[in-house]
Amino acid sequence: MSALASLVHAYNGLLEGRQVPFFGYSLEKIGFEIVLCPDGTPTGYPTDRREGEGKSKTPMLMPVPQPKKRTLDVAPNFLWDKTSYALGVTAGGRKRTAQEHAAFVTRHREALQATNDEGLRVLLRFLDTWRPEDFERLGWPEEMKDQNIVFSLESDRGSNTRIHDRAAARTLWASLCAPDEKTKAACLVTGEHSSIARLHPAIKGVSGAQSAGASIVSFNLDAFRSYGHNQGDNAPVSEFAAFAYTSALNFFLDKGNGHRVQIGDASTVFWANASQAHASEATNIFAALLGVEPVDEMVETKKVGAILEAIRQGKPVMSFTPDLPRGVRFHVLALAPNAARLSVRFYIEDDFGALAARYLDHVERMRISPPPREDAAGTWRLLIETAVQRKSENIPPRLAGDWLRAVLVGTPYPLTMLSTILARLRADRDVNAVRVGILKSVLIRNFDFVKEAPVALDRQNLNPGYLLGRLFATYEYLQTQSFAGNLNATIRDQYYGAASATPRSVFPLLQRKATHHLAKLRKDKPGLAINLDRKIGEIFELASPDSLFVRTLNSQFQALFAIGYYHQRNDFYRRREGTAAASEE
Repeated sequence: MSALASLVHAYNGLLEGRQVPFFGYSLEKIGFEIVLCPDGTPTGYPTDRREGEGKSKTPMLMPVPQPKKRTLDVAPNFLWDKTSYALGVTAGGRKRTAQEHAAFVTRHREALQATNDEGLRVLLRFLDTWRPEDFERLGWPEEMKDQNIVFSLESDRGSNTRIHDRAAARTLWASLCAPDEKTKAACLVTGEHSSIARLHPAIKGVSGAQSAGASIVSFNLDAFRSYGHNQGDNAPVSEFAAFAYTSALNFFLDKGNGHRVQIGDASTVFWANASQAHASEATNIFAALLGVEPVDEMVETKKVGAILEAIRQGKPVMSFTPDLPRGVRFHVLALAPNAARLSVRFYIEDDFGALAARYLDHVERMRISPPPREDAAGTWRLLIETAVQRKSENIPPRLAGDWLRAVLVGTPYPLTMLSTILARLRADRDVNAVRVGILKSVLIRNFDFVKEAPVALDRQNLNPGYLLGRLFATYEYLQTQSFAGNLNATIRDQYYGAASATPRSVFPLLQRKATHHLAKLRKDKPGLAINLDRKIGEIFELASPDSLFVRTLNSQFQALFAIGYYHQRNDFYRRREGTAAASEE
């Protein structure tokens, strides 16, 4: 099933739960509501429909007749709009505000002139008598300007019904939306012979895209025309399918619905083909896997935590999810901004259990000893290690999407992950558990380095990169002990980049320094000096300096250098902490 077809299927499920609007309507941000008397005059102060307090107020999402996609043309909406159209006032004082308001009035006079519905007639009376200067005369708030507004009747004040909700308004809107019979063709999404959408509704909520919305499907230049077709006819999608997939996608992209996570520059949404309760459970588990806290209160946090722990321990997922139907199809769609369009970074559809199993494989490849102090399973926690200064805005955009896709599909990781982590190690020399785990996972998945890249310290590992990393850690520990920790910078700060890439240029110098450090340590801590000298000898027993100090190390061996360094360095300090604890007892 294609991404658009899956979204149409998801729309039908969301519609059953009243989570998305009916065909022809969309959820829009409404700031204020004007209540009208029977004669068309406002009852008084407009009702503020924003939620929150002070400057943090946010408009209320409300189903309203679907807006037109605006470019440079004046295009009024039906029965609602922003104040420049509906009232002729704006905070910016734009030149065409009068033109926008005139278009709003004209459209409604033409559409409502034959109606007998009292609510629609009241709106007409309001538009006939309203003047933009009335806004100041009535003392309406400045913060109302440029907000979207709706209208309601004083008689409907207690029923939570607006004019656009009235049965007559719905019927009229359906007739206004009736497409031209000449545009019928086979829909590429549903397969039905139906009216084709010329323009698709805007998709909103993708980070970095235009605030007015962007499109996955659009044809706005003659170069995109095929066989003389115009715009949407080049990729025929029915009016209903276009509305359905964009409505579902806009719902999933809303940050408050728990179906999205930002992975680099890609806004990634996910959903399940299941009932609302089952889908909520699946999406919360998936969000937690990606390092996002569960947001749906219907799903118990403890249960999600137990499922995650089961996955990490390699236990069957189904045994911990009795409420999750077997074979539930799960969908993951990543969208990246591209001017007025959206690029699909990837789309995955698979059994939820299969996705969880691949995630388990990924976690196992990442396993390193000693483990990170914080949980490193979340994708964001991994990707932040690739960023300069560990700032999320510096995460390489394409790398983030490619990495997540590899984890979920089970394909080799992008090699740019290997080169990026190695570059960060050379730049900041922070050889931590998360970075080493990433390097280990790439070596195992992409190069089958199962034996060469162990979980814990392997004293029999003969790989030159791993041995050099162990030796470098030993030299560093020897240096810190000989100076009793009184150092402004260690050899890691000075030589890590060169030692891991061009060993022959650095290690002879480090050998001479080690000889000096051993001589100094013998005076203060002779026992420790003997042990470290023996440790260096054990490494050279596995490989001689001539064979070990090669001219260069390739990227795989540089990764093994980091793993060997991490293992050996932590082994020293773990032994030291154990000795200190024993002496205290």
